[in-house]
Amino acid sequence: MVEYPHFSDFADETKSFEGEKKKLDDILNKEILILDFKVKDSKQRMGSKYITIQFRDNDKNFIVFTGSMVLINQFEKYKDNIPFYAVLKKIDKYYTLT
Repeated sequence: MVEYPHFSDFADETKSFEGEKKKLDDILNKEILILDFKVKDSKQRMGSKYITIQFRDNDKNFIVFTGSMVLINQFEKYKDNIPFYAVLKKIDKYYTLT
């Protein structure tokens, strides 16, 4: 009998995040548990990227999207420490983790 591969054996599809969508401004200055993230090329603005962040707040999962390069750089730099607690802050015109 012929053995056929499973889609998961060869596909490089990334998992989609589950959770209600939030706006970044709705979670500022509040400690949340960062669960995961992914960075993709923006379809809206050519040559730019955006990040999808999955986080937990009050035992419920959420996702948030942003094109903040500061956040993208911080998440890529500290990805090996996920999951971790963090506070998202807005300083002048940019967002950052603290």
